[in-house]
Amino acid sequence: MGRHGAGTTLLQRLSLLLLLSLGGTHGCASVAVGSPVVPLGSAVTASCTVRSELCRGLERGKIRIAWMLDSEPMAGSQQQGPGGTEVSNLTVPHFNRSQARLWCLVEWNGTRQRVGMAEIQAGYPPAKPSNLTCMLNLSDYGLTCQWERGADSLPTAVALKCATSRAQREAAGEAVTGCTPRGGGHRCTVPRRLLQLYRKMDIWVSARNALGTAESERLCIDPMDVAKLDPPTLQSIRSVPYQTDCVSVAWEAARTSAHMELQCELRYRSPEDLAWALVPGISGQARPTQHCGFLFGTQYHFQMRCRRPSPGGYWSEWSPGRNFTTHEKAPTARLDAWWSTRPAGAGQRVEVQLRWKAPPRREANGRLLGYRVALSPRRRGREPPAVCDTTDTRCNFSAPAGARRVYLTAYNAAGESAATEVVLLEKTGQPLAGLQAVPGGERSLWVHWEAPPAPAAGYILEWHRTPSEPASCSACWQRERDGGTTRALIQDGIEPFQQYNISVYPLYKDAVGVPVYTAAYSKQKAPSCAPKLHLKSISKSHAELCWEPIPIEMQNGFITNYTIFWANSTADVSSAVVNSSLSSFVIWDLKPSTLYKVHIMASTAAGSTNGTSLTLVTMVLDDIEIQFLFLTLGLIFVLLILLMICFQKNGRVKKQFWPSVPDPANSSLGKWVPAELQQEPLQIPSVREPGLATISTVTVLERVAGKQPWGKDPMAETTSGFPDLSKSYVQQDGPGTLSSSRDMSEMSQRCYRNGGEAVQYAKVVGDGYKGQQHIPSRLYVRSSSTQPLLFDGTPSPKSYENLWFQGVAPERLYGQGSKEDKGFLEEPLINFPLLQGLKIGGAEELCDFQRL
Repeated sequence: MGRHGAGTTLLQRLSLLLLLSLGGTHGCASVAVGSPVVPLGSAVTASCTVRSELCRGLERGKIRIAWMLDSEPMAGSQQQGPGGTEVSNLTVPHFNRSQARLWCLVEWNGTRQRVGMAEIQAGYPPAKPSNLTCMLNLSDYGLTCQWERGADSLPTAVALKCATSRAQREAAGEAVTGCTPRGGGHRCTVPRRLLQLYRKMDIWVSARNALGTAESERLCIDPMDVAKLDPPTLQSIRSVPYQTDCVSVAWEAARTSAHMELQCELRYRSPEDLAWALVPGISGQARPTQHCGFLFGTQYHFQMRCRRPSPGGYWSEWSPGRNFTTHEKAPTARLDAWWSTRPAGAGQRVEVQLRWKAPPRREANGRLLGYRVALSPRRRGREPPAVCDTTDTRCNFSAPAGARRVYLTAYNAAGESAATEVVLLEKTGQPLAGLQAVPGGERSLWVHWEAPPAPAAGYILEWHRTPSEPASCSACWQRERDGGTTRALIQDGIEPFQQYNISVYPLYKDAVGVPVYTAAYSKQKAPSCAPKLHLKSISKSHAELCWEPIPIEMQNGFITNYTIFWANSTADVSSAVVNSSLSSFVIWDLKPSTLYKVHIMASTAAGSTNGTSLTLVTMVLDDIEIQFLFLTLGLIFVLLILLMICFQKNGRVKKQFWPSVPDPANSSLGKWVPAELQQEPLQIPSVREPGLATISTVTVLERVAGKQPWGKDPMAETTSGFPDLSKSYVQQDGPGTLSSSRDMSEMSQRCYRNGGEAVQYAKVVGDGYKGQQHIPSRLYVRSSSTQPLLFDGTPSPKSYENLWFQGVAPERLYGQGSKEDKGFLEEPLINFPLLQGLKIGGAEELCDFQRL
């Protein structure tokens, strides 16, 4: 049952929509509004009438009417009307939309259907047109008018209307004519056929919309009074013969305005003039006009225009220009001059620099050709010799030391001016009490000063760009002729960001005051660069920095201060402000052996500029500490040297560290060479390489206690350098030829066999001691012997005799010895340095020993 009811309701709705859409609403309902266009914000009334017999599917008595303003629901009042109609009335108290649609809707079984609509607009009445102007074009005599329209909120129709005056129109019965602008514009042209020339006409603009009509103010004009004429033509310009500052201009009116009365004006200017000079009030027909007051020798450009003499008439365009140059005349200027002097040579002459201002055009009377400077004036038409003839405004010349006056003139093509006398006064007067300069603009400076104690007749202001010289600019000076003034504006040659040195000279009757100086900028900015830092000195705790001042031309203003910044690797930044007069700074409290980055910032009143960074590393020790360290090391070194010298000089100390070793080669025994050895030196071949003598073994024979060898006194042994021996037993072996024990025993039996047993008592092996002359290596041996060395019966040689063995055969000397002999007979015996120099004596006692 529920499904059946829902299906029935949906079917009814679809049937209603189908019936309404198939034309069931045609003539079914109508919507009526009080006015389709209403003032904005006013009330709107509307009614919707529904005829049920024309709306199929709608049952009478069950119709519900609703309203919607665009998409906004609105509430109306519904009632039954005549003829079985349903009527709903709606009132909108404040309609604030410029445009909207009002819909009437019918509800049937919960569904709304639009059955009627009315469109409503809201706005304001048209604005009043203004500034109506008209101009007659003489080419086609059409009257073109233009005006200004107000803001239109509704569609508005605009028209330009013209007619004769009301009295004339009523008398003649003429209609209003005019024109309509295209595309809603604000200008249109009334053709010639709708105009009445030389008669007054009313002209106005009418604007109309659904809410009302507005009209502009009416113009009552003769169309010819607003005609714009064609420009006239300048025919010729010439000077009046006897008045050379006056000119006569001949002109001609345009062909279209030749029959009219005209009012014209003339304008002219020279190339140096910024504005035009106007000559008004030229009236009447075309005829020459004259005007005076022109400068001599000056080129002028002339133009002319005309109009009708009526107040509302339009000027024609300016005519094509025409140039004319007036006649020249000799200059009439008195030149304004300034000078400076200095001694030249041996003081007999002075160098004079004379500067002057060019005369104004009104006094130049033409193009100046040059200037002349002379030391004497002109007399009876005779020209004095000129010390300077130049086209510049300055001159340097030499004059006698006593010259006090020079004469300056200017000349052009028409003649020469009267001479200006320049008195070269001494600059010894009283100076100003004070002076200062402030900017007057980007290209000017105001100079203020305090008047001097004595009254002044005038002042000379002189300025120049720093660091140039004052004489570099010939125009950078000016004269103030009022002695009571205390300020002046200077403009010539002033540039922003440049420093100027300004000096002021008070002028007295018979002297020139001492100048007072000041410096100024017309405008400042940050410096172009900052100084470059240099490291002057550094220690472990401070660093001294220095820098060169910024060049004046790059300062761009007065340097107020410098700021030094420094930071270590841990970004611990510090800074200090330094006076601008300083060029060095010491940074204290630095950490030892630490890297720092330092830079400088230069500041003016208008900004600052940073310089490049300087990297420095502090020292580990101060200079004093380093000096103390070096001094300590030096003292230690000196002490070491002194100790070494003490060891070298003091024998006792020296012997404690370096014991003295005797040098046989330097002994008196070593210098004693026998005559026989001098004749026949002993040379035993040796296979060993020569080298330094080295005493390797010293063996001392022991003796029997209580017996003295050879009956000698023990004290004699002590006093003599060597022991006294009665007999010497020497065995000399060469390399590979050591004596055998048999040979040695035979030799023992042949000489002094006392029954004693062979005893080794000395062995010396050497190669030469340091400091000796190199000799072949030798070995000297006190060999084993059977002689009774320890018995009292052994004969003893005298103390002055040295023994030499003679008669010993070489084979016996170099024969094979016993095994115990081989242990120390390593080299020939005769090469022993202690025995080499011994004198051989007592050969008869050596038995059968043969000399080698």
